[in-house]
This record gives sequence, structure tokens and C-alpha cells, in this order.
Amino acid sequence: MNKEYYRFLKYGMGILVFLFCIPGCRPANPPQAKEILFKARKVHGSEILNRATVRFVFRGKSFEVRRFDGFFLYKRRYTDSVGMVEEALSNTGITQFINGKPQVLDEKAKAKIETDLNSVVYFALLPFNLDDEAVRSQYLGQAEIQGEPYYKVGIRFTPSNGGKDWQDRYIYWFHQSRGTMDYLAYYYHTNETGSRFRKAVRVRERSGVRFADYENYADPESADRKIRENLVSFPTRFEQGRLRLLSEVNLEGISVVPLTQTWASVDATH
Repeated sequence: MNKEYYRFLKYGMGILVFLFCIPGCRPANPPQAKEILFKARKVHGSEILNRATVRFVFRGKSFEVRRFDGFFLYKRRYTDSVGMVEEALSNTGITQFINGKPQVLDEKAKAKIETDLNSVVYFALLPFNLDDEAVRSQYLGQAEIQGEPYYKVGIRFTPSNGGKDWQDRYIYWFHQSRGTMDYLAYYYHTNETGSRFRKAVRVRERSGVRFADYENYADPESADRKIRENLVSFPTRFEQGRLRLLSEVNLEGISVVPLTQTWASVDATH
């Protein structure tokens, strides 16, 4: 066997081995965003919220959320200088009662009630609403936060069904093995502009549904950053101690009651 032929066999076989190895040596395909969200909703018990009444207190105001196969009723009760206020948002519209008397609301007042109720309920029930038809999800890769492995999922909303704050942008970090939603960041446009980073704390379960409070952070130095850069880099800045704790988002007195009756009977009781 001459040297040239030997060299051909040696390197030729090496190339063939490398080529055949490629399919098996490649890393597994990354998960799809919808797969990650599906697992998270299951882990959090979100399917229970399709037919349930949820009650909680947030910053001194009582909230009641009723959902039944797409029908919904969100209520908020609180006392201020005018007396007892009860506000409601449902499939059929927006109402406000003050000391038991119905109020005539202009479009600005209705918009404020809608935004306030939707915002509180959205965050309180996460990740329940992440399968809405207005949601556009995108897998953004992997990350490590405080030594734990996470998947990053970006969320945007369509203008038609995304509500008045459809331009807001979100990134959620889901634990790779547990499937839990432990961190989130968002960029908001409603009323003012800014970004926040939240860490889930004091996790507990009520009737099979996972709830958490949140530490709410901001970075004073990030105002001029691009939206995507700002949100994606929040965990790094968090671990570097560069974020400032603005507030705590705490839910008190949480209860979940599954509903078995029809929506007509549920709606009639409000």
C-alpha cells in the first residue's frame, strides 16, 4: 500500500465517521415556546382557573375573579373619601357603584377601570393568561439565574385582541426541570414608559393553584437601553446588585373555589 493511498483511507474514513456522527452529536432541538408555556400552566394549576372563583386582597382592595369557559367577571371593592366603591369588568361591559348607587361613566373612566382590573388580575393569575389568542410567544434561549437553569420566553400581543396595553413587552424565565415561572421582566407603555424585573417569592398553593408574591425591581441606569437589551439583561444586573427594590407585590387572603354550575347561575350572583 503506497503512502498516498494510505493517507486517503486515513483521512477519508475520518471524514466519513465525522459526517455520520453529526446527527447523533448535535444537541437536542430547543423546546418550543408553546411547549414551555403549556408545562408552566400545568405546573401552576392554571387549568383549574378555567372554572373558578378567586378572591384576594391587593394593597387594601378586595378582588374577586370569576371565570367559566371564556366568560369572566372581575370585581374590585374598596373604601375611599366618597364611600364604598365597587367596580366590575366582564364580557358585557364595565360598571361602577358608589355606596350601592350605579354611576354614569365616560370613556376615560371606563378605560381606567378596565386597565386597573386587567393589570392586577393578569399578574395575580400568571401564567394563566399566557395562552390567550392575543399572545405571541417566542423562545429566546437558555439562561442561568442564581445557579439555576431557565428557559427564556418572550411575549408580545396582537393589536386587535391585546387590550389597551398591547404594546407592552414581556420576558419570562421558566425553570427547566420544575417548569415554574420564577422571574419576569416587562416594558410598559401605558400612561408612562418604563421597565421592571420581578422575582417570585413566598410561593404557596391554594386548591391546586400556585400563587406567588413578587419583589419588584428597577434599574435607574437603564432608561436609554433598547427594550430587548434591557429586558434580557435584567437577571445579570440583578445578580450584580445593580437593581433597586421598588416595592413588593403581595396578595393576601387568597382563596380558590372551583365552579361546577353554569355561567348563567354564576353571573346571576354578582
